[in-house]
Amino acid sequence: MHEDSQSKVLNNLSNQIIGCAIEIHRELGPGLLESAYQECLFYELENKGLKVQREKPMPVVYKGVKLDHGYRIDLLVENKVVIELKTVESLTDVHQAQILTYMKLGNYPLGLLLNFHVKMLKQGIKRFRI
Repeated sequence: MHEDSQSKVLNNLSNQIIGCAIEIHRELGPGLLESAYQECLFYELENKGLKVQREKPMPVVYKGVKLDHGYRIDLLVENKVVIELKTVESLTDVHQAQILTYMKLGNYPLGLLLNFHVKMLKQGIKRFRI
């Protein structure tokens, strides 16, 4: 895919995902468990006709051995966008490292780190591109 087309696709996906997340946050507010927001976002994105995988396993490869007890991506959209959901006081470097690792291991070009434990969701959105 041409770089400009890829960027347009990723920007469109990002806008749709963030729009859904904002709608969910407006409706429910902060204070719920991460799993509740994940379920709602999964529902909203699927209703938009997007291919969404929930709790996608990410095996760890160590010294050439694939270990199935790796990580799980909260949501993967269109096999391009990693979504990591949090409900924490504030996002940390560890959260950023986590999503960047998922993106690198899966060769996914875009990641969204969404923290629902904020007054306004725009304060809890971090976008990553590799």
